[in-house]
Amino acid sequence: MGALSHIRVLDLSRVLAGPWCAQNLADLGADVIKVERPGVGDDTRHWAPPFAKDVNGKETEESAYFICINRNKRSITVDIAKPEGQELIRLLAAESDVVIENYKVGDLAKYGLDYESLKKVRPDLIYCSITGFGQTGPYAHRPGYDFIIQGMGGFMSVTGEAHDFEGASPQKAGVAIADIFTGMYASTAILAAIVHRDHTGEGQYIDMSLLDTQVAVMANVSSAYLTSGEVPKRWGNASPIIVPYQTFPTSDGWMIVGAGNDGQFRHFVTAGGEAHLADNPLYISNPLRVEHRKQLIPLLEQMTRKKTKGEWIELLEKANVPCGPINNFKEVFENEQVIHRGVQIEAPHPTVGSMKLVASPMRLSRTPTEVRMAPPTLGQHTEEILHERLMLDDKAIEELRSKGII
Repeated sequence: MGALSHIRVLDLSRVLAGPWCAQNLADLGADVIKVERPGVGDDTRHWAPPFAKDVNGKETEESAYFICINRNKRSITVDIAKPEGQELIRLLAAESDVVIENYKVGDLAKYGLDYESLKKVRPDLIYCSITGFGQTGPYAHRPGYDFIIQGMGGFMSVTGEAHDFEGASPQKAGVAIADIFTGMYASTAILAAIVHRDHTGEGQYIDMSLLDTQVAVMANVSSAYLTSGEVPKRWGNASPIIVPYQTFPTSDGWMIVGAGNDGQFRHFVTAGGEAHLADNPLYISNPLRVEHRKQLIPLLEQMTRKKTKGEWIELLEKANVPCGPINNFKEVFENEQVIHRGVQIEAPHPTVGSMKLVASPMRLSRTPTEVRMAPPTLGQHTEEILHERLMLDDKAIEELRSKGII
């Protein structure tokens, strides 16, 4: 029994931030119903290739993107543009603890599915809205896309090759970090609201913004600006305040070295046969290494190119110097620590057979997460949910289907 096995979640969200939030709750045991458009479903069902393959190696309709954010959920198809569909959502909301949605500001009010409308049928409802810019302010009605938010929120201004590197340009992250972090913060906010409701009986509204989140997760970078008034610059894979703390070339690839103190620096250069660098007056302390990085880094790169990535990792681990390889995803899933931790898992699926998934990283000793269901096919649980939650009989369900409501 998961920690949230007593919680029912109605997930009206699509794409990434909202579904990521709902999946976190589902992994913790919540019963999550994912509402999708009949015949079309969540947009990410079509964001491919790649698609998962069945036991015969034939592509299915299950996109890798959809798979990564929708495990442990049941799918129901409902056309919320029609009055009968809106009524179904209201009835389901009345049976739910939490509603999650990421429609544009004001869109669901047109259907009577906004917080003010739904709390009339469930007064202690917890309702979480996720938008690009929040429910208020001059940008509230703008659509919010992760890429744009990474730019507006400052992330891209400090990501990419160093500002003084020839041809350097800002870069986005390799994953949609604004969406992912917003989903994580939304999960936390919902858990806090559940605790509050358990103590007081009060539900509440949660207003999550991708832009708010992106600025917040800039952490020490935002703080550095607010403290100093100096606009942070791009440093590529280097650190503005620690040297050496960056990527280094080896004879067969790249590695990361994070020598966070003078002792680790000495162990690093000693392992590479260049112990004299630790005694050089220009490099004897971290502030001096930061000051003279342009002279030091080429010397260190010349040193690191003399050995393979594997040789360096073995040497530096023995010397207690923080280091690591830069793995591709084949290497990630073949890594002995990743294998030991059971990060890759499998779950049965009606079309794929055995579907490969990434496990939740939340490891709880008494209420562990588990994969109860693979990501659902479109509308897989429609009849089941209508029978179970709303007590509709087969005739009523068939009538809804014939009208295109479900």
